[in-house]
Amino acid sequence: MRRALDLAGEAAQAGEVPVGAVVTRGDTIVAEAANAMRGSNDPTAHAEIVAIRRAGEALGTSRLDDCILWVTLEPCAMCAAAASLARLTRIVMAAEDSKGGGVIHGARIFAQPTCHHRPEVLSGIGAEEAAAQLREFFAARR
Repeated sequence: MRRALDLAGEAAQAGEVPVGAVVTRGDTIVAEAANAMRGSNDPTAHAEIVAIRRAGEALGTSRLDDCILWVTLEPCAMCAAAASLARLTRIVMAAEDSKGGGVIHGARIFAQPTCHHRPEVLSGIGAEEAAAQLREFFAARR
């Protein structure tokens, strides 16, 4: 989670919402990314999506069933669906997102009967730091 939090900080410095994501297999980082929507003019360039894409490329497969996604904010519905389609084993998230989350809040993608793969979900690891990054980022813009 430390690396994901550092990536979130880098995103904030670049003017992006501070979210970082890392995909690991065992003790190895396979891929990582920070939010890049504004810089790439791509509304789908959430940290999770970019990290999942990079992991697939690095491993040469679309199935990441032995990988873990570490992310600093609860994934939105789009990112949760992508994690399911990628067959990630687990999602470890820092801060929960009561407004835009799609795992514990909102759409609750993994609880839907149409969801064919449900990764294990752990939350709260690094939550205080991730929440502080988000508060500071949005306070500076108000």
